[in-house]
Amino acid sequence: MTTTTLPGKILIVDDDMDVLRAARLLLKRHFGQVDFERNPQKIPYLVSNFEYDVILLDMNFTRDLSSGKEGFEWLDRILDIQPTAAVVMFTAYGDVEMAVRAIKAGAADFVLKPWENEKLLATMQTAYNKKNQQKEKVTPPSPVTNNTSSIIGNSPAMLAVLDTAARVAGTDANVLILGENGTGKDMLARHIHQLSHRSPHPFVSVDLGAISESLFESELFGHVKGAFTDAREDRVGRFEEANKGTIFLDELGNISLPLQAKLLTVLQNRAVTKVGSNKAIPVDVRLICATNRNIQQMAAQYLFRQDLLYRINTIEIQLPPLRERQEDIIPLAEHFLQLYSSKYKRPVNSLHESLIQQLLTYDWPGNIRELQHAMERAVILSQGKVLQAKDVFVKNPVQETQLNTGYNLEEMERNIITQAMKKCNGNITEAAKELGLSRAALYRRLEKYNI
Repeated sequence: MTTTTLPGKILIVDDDMDVLRAARLLLKRHFGQVDFERNPQKIPYLVSNFEYDVILLDMNFTRDLSSGKEGFEWLDRILDIQPTAAVVMFTAYGDVEMAVRAIKAGAADFVLKPWENEKLLATMQTAYNKKNQQKEKVTPPSPVTNNTSSIIGNSPAMLAVLDTAARVAGTDANVLILGENGTGKDMLARHIHQLSHRSPHPFVSVDLGAISESLFESELFGHVKGAFTDAREDRVGRFEEANKGTIFLDELGNISLPLQAKLLTVLQNRAVTKVGSNKAIPVDVRLICATNRNIQQMAAQYLFRQDLLYRINTIEIQLPPLRERQEDIIPLAEHFLQLYSSKYKRPVNSLHESLIQQLLTYDWPGNIRELQHAMERAVILSQGKVLQAKDVFVKNPVQETQLNTGYNLEEMERNIITQAMKKCNGNITEAAKELGLSRAALYRRLEKYNI
């Protein structure tokens, strides 16, 4: 066994403390830093705030002891947050079929428990080396940007936004970011955090639209062991995770009035009380919120608390839709072209003039997110060095399907997904991108149609 120490950062996630200790004891002799975590719910925070070279992820946690379903769910979450993450899966209930599924789902490799030290170490070192070779090969894009921001935008509308962001960043004022879906509200929030004195501390992003009412308090404020049926151990909430840093509450307009009241209490008291506890825990956070809804109108209709609105919008920033910042469309398209041609090792390196004209005249109802997905799909499918209009502006497969075949919608969807999986040789990541679905959404459809 080699004794070379690599300057890498490793994260091990497993709910078995004995496994964590044994794996860490082995790996810390060969890597610069080895962190471990028992609670998989903390994965999004860790992956968002710390750059790990390799993540060693268990496939089975307490909710599901043998199928590997939880492992695939967490793999999907990791790759959604950090698409280039190197994830090695390990489990005591593995077989060849599960290994193949893990690799196709985006894992770097697969190791069975109990592991052989030589095998585990070699697998981790290979994943580490491959990740770093990819970093060296990818030349960072040099898009048109303003002088102080990593956000692409030199249009008058965006320059005004970035000027406001720069002026407010040095304060602790609460910020409310308004804008349509896909305009980059999360990126602007991160930008404000990076410019602030809190930048060395955590930036914690919370999608309130994805949290059920029953889990709202536990997710944001934490809980103590035994607080409810599945509370097997104490849990730190998102506000505590963000202590000294910034908490970003996205989709704020989606929460109900009772939950708005609970959030207001925390903001007023600058303290959280975990579910099942009476002890208030002080928190020091900078609050940034965002929504795509007309929150002022919601307040006028008594659908959003006026006192909470006053609390969160000390500074209000309206992000313009892409159709109102036309000067930024081509720089953004070129940025995504460079990014994905490097990522997928495709020869395409420029935009045809006809494509440029179509990019400028299209409305982009999905804004930057739609442009990004369109460019990624086009780079993957393009055959030449110059990206053509037909590569980006393609018809929806459903529109090209004959509607008089007698198929119902489910049969049509099944056929389209089957075709995409064949075209991508079973690679779920590429098939999901071609279909315009998230990996999780594609997984659900594959299971539904038994593909």
